[in-house]
Amino acid sequence: MRCLIAYTCLSMTCLSMMALMLNSTLCRANDFVVYDGADGAGKEKQIVLLTGDEEYRSEEGLVQLAKILAFRHGFRTTVLFAIDPKEGTINPNVNNSLPGAEALDSADAMILGLRFRQFPDKTMQHFADAYLSGIPIVAVRTSTHAFKFPTDSPSKFLRYSYDSKEWPGGFGRQVLGETWVNHLGKNHQEATRGIPCVAEKNHPLLRGVGVIFATSGAYETNPMPDSTILVRAQVLAGMTPDSPPETGGKNEPQQPVAWSREHQNQAGKTNRVLCTTMGAATDLLDESLRRLLVNGVYWGLKMEVPQQADVRLVGEYQPSNYSFNGYRKGVKPAELAMTADEAMLDE
Repeated sequence: MRCLIAYTCLSMTCLSMMALMLNSTLCRANDFVVYDGADGAGKEKQIVLLTGDEEYRSEEGLVQLAKILAFRHGFRTTVLFAIDPKEGTINPNVNNSLPGAEALDSADAMILGLRFRQFPDKTMQHFADAYLSGIPIVAVRTSTHAFKFPTDSPSKFLRYSYDSKEWPGGFGRQVLGETWVNHLGKNHQEATRGIPCVAEKNHPLLRGVGVIFATSGAYETNPMPDSTILVRAQVLAGMTPDSPPETGGKNEPQQPVAWSREHQNQAGKTNRVLCTTMGAATDLLDESLRRLLVNGVYWGLKMEVPQQADVRLVGEYQPSNYSFNGYRKGVKPAELAMTADEAMLDE
């Protein structure tokens, strides 16, 4: 009888623990969104997209990119957000939040849309382990300065900071190829025309990629010497695709605005990297930029890059103009969910 009682108690304890774990999982699942891919070349591959920048609306742009990768190419995509712990809503101003970072443990590739994040060590460990495993990385806009830890931070990941002296330029410079330098084109006044480099016209990353129009201003950049410059920035004297080039010297010479590199990390693994300083949510209205980013995933995973990747927008996409505190208030990740059937209905 005592054995039966003990077994029953143990079973009840296990059930209680399982219920607690399930409840915990459900709570975490509410903080991110997963798009299960339709049939396509990316089937069985998982892409994790990290959003979290205060200005350029990565929480909108990378959601659209995740939908394209899932519903046009078959990848399973998981989008992580900065979450307000009180409201459970997306708030990119919360720079230490990234629930669901465990998804990185099984990621085949990651896409970054980060700026000045200060994640706790537990979160950073998931990120660092994924990076050191050698998975490919596609990075947009402010991801060159993804991390910013105070100089007196006790974090063991202090060296990842964009202004690190121990690891000069931090993760941005050492891995992506560049860190934060300075603005070149004036935001909201001088847009960017991305001109593919003729010397790299046959590079797989540029398949189907034409001249790019980005509403965000260009940055000063000087990528690592082993980088392949794919696209250069022509600063425009206006905010429309037909604006003429700026004539005050900002285009002398034209700065790199997209590049690739193969980085051998500290674990001896090689990360294929595509980095672009374009990538505000409004920039993703440009078909060629979307195709460059999708090509980056294929190339990074050593898959055959399509000759003309399908980058049709999925669902309604009316991105917010970039600005500080311009994020859409009160949005919960669950509201962004979409099934493959729903995606088909939008075509």
